[in-house]
Amino acid sequence: MSDPLAPFLDRFVVTDRSLLYLDGNSLGRLPKATVERLRHVVEHEWGDGLVRSWADWIEAPVRVGDLIGSVIGAAPGQVLCCDSTTVNLYKLVHAALDAFGPRPLVVDPTDFPTDRYVVEGVARQRGVEVHERPVEPSVVVRSLVDYRSGEVAVVEPSDDVVIWDLSHAAGSVPVHLDEWGVQLAVGCTYKHLLGGPGAPAYLYVAGELQERLRSPIQGWFGQRDQFEMGPAYVPAEGIERFHAGTPPILGLAAVEEGVRLVAEAGVDRIHAKAMALTSRLVELAEERLAPRGFEVASPRDAARRGAQVSLRHPEALAISRALIETQRAVPDFRAPDLLRVGLSPLTTRFDDVDEAVARIERVVRSGAHRGVDVSGRVR
Repeated sequence: MSDPLAPFLDRFVVTDRSLLYLDGNSLGRLPKATVERLRHVVEHEWGDGLVRSWADWIEAPVRVGDLIGSVIGAAPGQVLCCDSTTVNLYKLVHAALDAFGPRPLVVDPTDFPTDRYVVEGVARQRGVEVHERPVEPSVVVRSLVDYRSGEVAVVEPSDDVVIWDLSHAAGSVPVHLDEWGVQLAVGCTYKHLLGGPGAPAYLYVAGELQERLRSPIQGWFGQRDQFEMGPAYVPAEGIERFHAGTPPILGLAAVEEGVRLVAEAGVDRIHAKAMALTSRLVELAEERLAPRGFEVASPRDAARRGAQVSLRHPEALAISRALIETQRAVPDFRAPDLLRVGLSPLTTRFDDVDEAVARIERVVRSGAHRGVDVSGRVR
């Protein structure tokens, strides 16, 4: 099968070709360029430049934010790379309630845990109700790609204030924030944007809203005249008002290299391959895994899937651990019964899809999963 993105695999650190990595939707592989970039930052910018390097570092959150914006359809000056997804969501939920007045918060009870926890916590602080479905007007938190099934949501005009979580979407499916009229969004960078474990996240605030919103975390990097060290906090103009504390320079450098790779490959080409990879897996799963108790839990329409396929099975946890322990395959499990197979287009080959199904089939046919210890922490 033709695969124009195949050469990109050689630009990642792959120490063991026999390991079948099927969890790039949780943590993307390490780009080789990131290794060199971090070495340069540590040895030269930090080692030689010392504090003088802040002359370049201080603009990194906006510069990297603009780069992220280029792959999620946001014009410059609307994305800031900073903090974590959790912290950024906390900022925007509070800011939305301040700007648009007290109103109910809405989050799906099956959405990603941090989104639900943040909404519940803010609701308790602000004395507003939490609903499972929109009660207009509301502040709604939604994921663009469902972390369990990989289903892509439809973005439609709304009278509600909607904060989109792009964590499982950015870098795997086309996102057009400005074109869609999105007001607010957050997302992580360590999945399809290849920023690395614990990499800084990002937030998006549409340009026309920036002066209306104010971050609830008044840190010195969000201050208008930062180095005057004045007695009163005055928020900076534009997207920089959503800064909090000192940015993590090493993390930002890693994100910059990862996103550059995604931008070079092109999200449209990445998505096209994701649809082909996941379609191949769905086809093989229905043919070879369904007779062994599996059910495809992702949408059948390839355009409605992210770069993953979720397979439902009552023994999914044991199968997942057996694949890791006996088959040199690394998938993912989500409670209560989902085996998630991540197919990152820049690092997954079409042969890997066939091999993934073969190894899953081997585990179930042999019963290897029945002897696996499933106690302890599930990541």
